[in-house]
Amino acid sequence: MKSSKNTSKYNPQNNKNFSGNLSHDYNEFRKILNNCSDIVFREFKINKSLDALLIYIDEFVNVEQIDMNILRPLLSYNFNNLDNSSNNSNDLNGFIREHVVSIGDVNKIVSFQDAIDNILRGNAILMIDGLKEAISLDVKKYVKRNVTEPVMEPVVRGPRDGFTEDIKTNLLLVRKRLKTPSLKMEKLLVGRLSKTIIYVSYLDGIASDSLVKDIKDKLNNIDIDAILESGYIEELIEDNHFSVFSQFGYTERPDKLCSSLLEGHVGILIDNTPLALMAPQTLFETMQTSEDSYERYLPSIMIRFVRYIFLGLAFSLPSFYIALLTFHQGMIPKKLLFTIWASRENVPFPVLIEAIVMEIFFEGLREAGLRLPSGTGQTVSVVGALVIGDAAVKAGIVSSSMVIIVSITGIASFIIPRYNLSLSVRVLRFFMMVLAGTFGLYGMFIGFLTILIHMAKLSSFGTPYLSPLAPLDLSSLKDVVVRVPWPFMNKRPEYINKKNIRRKNNP
Repeated sequence: MKSSKNTSKYNPQNNKNFSGNLSHDYNEFRKILNNCSDIVFREFKINKSLDALLIYIDEFVNVEQIDMNILRPLLSYNFNNLDNSSNNSNDLNGFIREHVVSIGDVNKIVSFQDAIDNILRGNAILMIDGLKEAISLDVKKYVKRNVTEPVMEPVVRGPRDGFTEDIKTNLLLVRKRLKTPSLKMEKLLVGRLSKTIIYVSYLDGIASDSLVKDIKDKLNNIDIDAILESGYIEELIEDNHFSVFSQFGYTERPDKLCSSLLEGHVGILIDNTPLALMAPQTLFETMQTSEDSYERYLPSIMIRFVRYIFLGLAFSLPSFYIALLTFHQGMIPKKLLFTIWASRENVPFPVLIEAIVMEIFFEGLREAGLRLPSGTGQTVSVVGALVIGDAAVKAGIVSSSMVIIVSITGIASFIIPRYNLSLSVRVLRFFMMVLAGTFGLYGMFIGFLTILIHMAKLSSFGTPYLSPLAPLDLSSLKDVVVRVPWPFMNKRPEYINKKNIRRKNNP
């Protein structure tokens, strides 16, 4: 695949350098930017004799900054004191950059392609007749959402700030927490048309060099027209494109990203999205939250056990219920069995069909709650589940026991901390239900074993997905299912990197 740095050309003509004839270059820009009515071509004269041209996108730049720091200094400065040689060469360009315009980020460009790229990123381009160099001036006007509390990852104890769609704000939130020159932020541009800004973030001396190189190489090899969200990156560079499990972690919490960087992960920050990606990712990391590290270790252990219990319920409760009622009624106590059969007396469907219909109905209610406005969505979800579920039971379409099973399963899936793992469990739940309805508990065993084998073979950038349990790494089990007190967490997880495993100086 071609490098993304070399695939962002509009057409071969854009590679040409400036001619030095302002009239000719102006016409070339007009051809390239044809039918772009939002682009402003501001013509004026420097020193009352020298033609100049300023190009920028309207509403994308700070017009006051252009007026005060570019146009006024250029129009009022007396260039007669300069040598005639300087006035007719590119020395004038350098003099303007260094002594006239008062803009922080000023760069020299020599080609139409560089000029177009700068204009579309919100910079202004200054061209002067007779000069084969132009000046790029950073006068962007940032329209951004304020930093607010994360929506997907709320906490009782912990910071309340979350990432926004503005990449510079996100970089600031990370730098604010890790005040060290070891924190590296390497910038890349991905997407031929979108030219999306991406920062690869890692801690030098902690993150594995091979991991950083692998991620950067895969990002540079992306050849696509646009990157609009982090999900594009996730699917384009993951190891296994056909796995139901995501091989990336993602978060909207800066503290969570910093915690991952301190363990040796690599972060990927993408412009125009409030989520940061983290790699590598393991199954057990998807069951952890930031709050686990902020609360006392005993409550954190208890809450983690609760999560794993409900993970099992979300994954296997409906299939277990189907298997027992279809093939293994003898395993159910008689009183409970009679109660269940009494509730199913008038239900016309087999248990498998009933469960699949109810699960699809519940997924539909969940999706409706997400797509509707927040207040309305919650009302529709709750009222829809109560009213329609009660009416279905009274009509004899479904049994009350099935409504209870589906409700518990739905609640259990909400307890899973990471939304991507929750989605995977929801997909696999239907797979397990079909096996249970076909082969009973033997089908469940076959399904569980198949999924376990797949997870054992799966890796995220060379890190086994079931680490540190398989392969077993005893030293890294201090923060997996249980969390030991912080005084005893002296080392970083060795399954992520073995470069710098010591977190604390004392043994």
